[in-house]
Amino acid sequence: MLRGIGETPIMPLGISYLDDFSREENTPFYLEHNQSSAIHLVSTPCLPFADTVTITYKDSRWVGAWWLGFIVTGTVILLSSIPFWFLPKSLPKQGQEQSKNFIPSLKRLFKNGIYSLMVLTYLVVVNGFIGMITFKPKYLEQVYGQSASKAIFLIGILNLPAVALGIITGGFVLKRFKLGVIGAARVSFGASVASFCLLAAQIFINCDNADVAGLTVSYQGIAEVSHNPQTLLSQCNMGCSCSMKHWDPVCAYNGMTYASPCLAGCQTTTGTGKQTVFHNCSCVGEMMTSAVNMSAVLGQCPRKSDCDRIFKISMALSVVVFKVFMLNADGFGSIFRSIEQDLKSLALGMQTLIVRTLGGIPPPIYFGALIDRTCLKWGTKQCGGRGACRLYDANAFSFKILSLGLHFGAKVLAPCFTKMNT
Repeated sequence: MLRGIGETPIMPLGISYLDDFSREENTPFYLEHNQSSAIHLVSTPCLPFADTVTITYKDSRWVGAWWLGFIVTGTVILLSSIPFWFLPKSLPKQGQEQSKNFIPSLKRLFKNGIYSLMVLTYLVVVNGFIGMITFKPKYLEQVYGQSASKAIFLIGILNLPAVALGIITGGFVLKRFKLGVIGAARVSFGASVASFCLLAAQIFINCDNADVAGLTVSYQGIAEVSHNPQTLLSQCNMGCSCSMKHWDPVCAYNGMTYASPCLAGCQTTTGTGKQTVFHNCSCVGEMMTSAVNMSAVLGQCPRKSDCDRIFKISMALSVVVFKVFMLNADGFGSIFRSIEQDLKSLALGMQTLIVRTLGGIPPPIYFGALIDRTCLKWGTKQCGGRGACRLYDANAFSFKILSLGLHFGAKVLAPCFTKMNT
């Protein structure tokens, strides 16, 4: 709420000001330079700092010092607000007529079919985008086995230059060729189709599930995904009275991850803290491959080597998706050209209100609810309640989050194809 109050002079009024006092062909170029973000790069250095000192950054329970990012950005915002203290207490008043014309102006605004359609289209796009970008770090962690800090770093270092290039390219194309509303709409449509196709291709580029005994594979190493906690038990750990609620993964030398040392059948330990090694793990010997070493170490086993190659391909494709997506450039310009001059600030204000309310709040909720259905192992809070998900079915996770993103993309493109056919 505070952020929204603070952005009021910048978004509706500031963008309207840019349009009023710049040439028509230059407006898109100026507006696109105003929309880049570096939030992921700010948060990246904070995540490697330990929140729990007994685990490593590769552990699924790793949180990192996420709160440091708020301190850094809050300090920067406070410093940038200093010049505003030198502005006059009040601006010259122009009377109270505008307050009486608010309702009639609002009716005029929403009777404009082009404006209403553009707001709805942008709302759908933002729903898909917010849902995807919110869970992109978790997607990289679960599907490709990347650490939280590395996932955030890659999103920032790879996508931000691509987004900046897309923003500049989109603004330059509109400025160079002096495209009007129809031309900008064609550029937007072409970019949307390209990004839709590239996003669809990502469904077929992912890694297999990590080998976790009793959850993604059997104790004999046969692939079988299970949501039943009873499958964590086997003959090798049946007499150990192990808790199936705890998640304290260990990696055995056979390449298999076990949910806890107890469920791995380990009997003795050496070392302390992160250097702890578990020995005589009876379940390690149940795997069909002969295991000479019956020991295990703290943490999950790394993914297979071919997963790194697939990860690089997917990240390259993701960069292209972001670049093409940001070519969807002249949204504000199209709104300005389709409404009356006196409604510009109101139009941008209503668009911001609708998109941020219906496009910013619901997506993380229903994206998260859908992703939770792919959880294989839930953590447990100290009070006994259900905690965060520790392990997802990577294949189902990838398919559901990308399919939901494509669903929103199809809703944006469908009216365009319908119009073309009629």
